[in-house]
Amino acid sequence: MIELPQNLERARFLTVAEVAAQLRVSTMTVYRLIKAGQLASVRVGKSYRVREDDVDRYLASTYTQAG
Repeated sequence: MIELPQNLERARFLTVAEVAAQLRVSTMTVYRLIKAGQLASVRVGKSYRVREDDVDRYLASTYTQAG
């Protein structure tokens, strides 16, 4: 059995399409964020997976208040 780090034991991974739908952007935008290093991801075969926590962290880091 493979031992996972504690922070990955219950992590939920999303596909690029799921992240795009959640952020209401195109999948190409998500790929650009990944390539630029703004959104952490793991590569699984030829596709990418993004932890739900990393999506939340990205949104929090880009949040601005209107005013």
